[in-house]
Amino acid sequence: MYNFVLVRMELNKTMSHTMEPPIRSKPVLVTGASGYVGGRLVRALEDLGEQVRCLARTPAHLEARISGGTSVVQGDAVTGDGLDMALAGVGTAYYLIHSMGSAGGFEKKDRKAASNFARAAAGAGVDRVVYLGGLANENRNLSPHLRSRLEVGRILRSSGVPVVELRASIVIGSGSLSFEMIRSIVERLPVLVTPRWVSVLAQPIGIDDLISYLVESREVDAQESPIYEVGGADCASYAGLMRECARQMGLKRILIPVPVLTPRLSSLWLGFVTPLYARVGRKLIDSIRHPTIVHRNEAGRVFSVQPSTVDTAIQRALENEDREFAETRWSDALSASGSAPDSYSKSKPYGGTRVGRRLVDSRELRVEASPAMAFGPIRRIGGKTGWYALDFLWRFRGLLDLLVGGVGMRRGRRSPNGLAVGDPLDCWRVEAYEPESRLLLRAEMRLPGRAWLQFEVVPCGAGSRVRQTAIFEPAGLLGLAYWYGIYPLHAAVFEGMLRGIARSAQGKPFHMTKQIEDLSARESKFQSALQESGF
Repeated sequence: MYNFVLVRMELNKTMSHTMEPPIRSKPVLVTGASGYVGGRLVRALEDLGEQVRCLARTPAHLEARISGGTSVVQGDAVTGDGLDMALAGVGTAYYLIHSMGSAGGFEKKDRKAASNFARAAAGAGVDRVVYLGGLANENRNLSPHLRSRLEVGRILRSSGVPVVELRASIVIGSGSLSFEMIRSIVERLPVLVTPRWVSVLAQPIGIDDLISYLVESREVDAQESPIYEVGGADCASYAGLMRECARQMGLKRILIPVPVLTPRLSSLWLGFVTPLYARVGRKLIDSIRHPTIVHRNEAGRVFSVQPSTVDTAIQRALENEDREFAETRWSDALSASGSAPDSYSKSKPYGGTRVGRRLVDSRELRVEASPAMAFGPIRRIGGKTGWYALDFLWRFRGLLDLLVGGVGMRRGRRSPNGLAVGDPLDCWRVEAYEPESRLLLRAEMRLPGRAWLQFEVVPCGAGSRVRQTAIFEPAGLLGLAYWYGIYPLHAAVFEGMLRGIARSAQGKPFHMTKQIEDLSARESKFQSALQESGF
């Protein structure tokens, strides 16, 4: 009996050892790690014991999302900076970069980034590149976005490095671009006036299945640079997805197709009723007007993935959304905002010294609360909490931003209580975050310049002092005109916001009964500031 126990213990020890995730000799590089798919892929590779390396333009935006064993190399595929260092010694390199959310000529940026990456991968002797592209029929007249996705694959294969290309349709998962659009429409509109593109067939894939395909792509034969079309178990249109989402949410929705809604009008419509802003919505609609169905199912013979059905993928997505935040979201990617990722500490003024200098509005209040209590309202700012004063003006500013192709105010925040560097927060992005002491936000709305909003809390006797600072770098005379032209409104918003934060920190309900009182006094301050600037 004793010998049997010893043998059983040794067997269990051997089995547990063999079940541990293997640690591979060569690191795996993930580009686009701040994005929706990339962020989840990094987590999956870390769980498997891989040596993960990420390429990021702003490494600080990844620090809260990666484990201690994952390294980050600062670089940019579009400029080529940092690619050689990032790819050195790499076995598998995941290429998840795209510029769909960027303003301007995204095709040119995609082409340049892919060319730089292909050249650097070949020079570094990378074993394989895994590329996630878009599912499309190459013989059709494709949208610029899908055309660019196919072109990137060709550029990567031209390097001579073996490439495993996965082509996927709609991705269903909590926080995904398509799912957030569908869920928002179903939640907010009992009667859905739908354009023609909602009836186009696709083959949606659950995010968990897509990550499994990406992970297994490290092992499949890559010598011939294969292309695999991957999708879920079912074909469905956006209309079908809306109906299934409504069914699982217990909502009754009526769909009325309207053939006159053009892609531009549809994108504006999406901007009003969903978190998508018009620029991203237009590119999405341009792409989903084409059927995205798996025609060649070689992936079913090569991969072990058993794709989920549409109803299962939606169920999983809703379950994750019910936890108030997704693991990753489509808006996490810096490129989604279409704005430059300049940080406050590294940004350079526009133009000349006089026109390009920073304009600052700084205010502070003392509160009878500890720093932790005083910082609480700041940590929860935005999203469902709001901005503590004149929220209707924030919403109006967001509406104007949507109309000119900006991000608006619909993105909300990842978590009602937690923040991390890189998080989108309404029309802002978290630039720096020090719990209980400092929050720095960078504006991603359309502006004639660059703007930041900073909150600081410092101990002050038995209480704390809360300092709020708005920083603006005007782009020429138009930027100056913008700042001084709406200075009275800014003054009312900033002062009301600071007082609202102070009252909330002290546990008092906040009522702005005199939000724009003393406007004449503020106007005199505005005139003084105007004279001091020499404008």
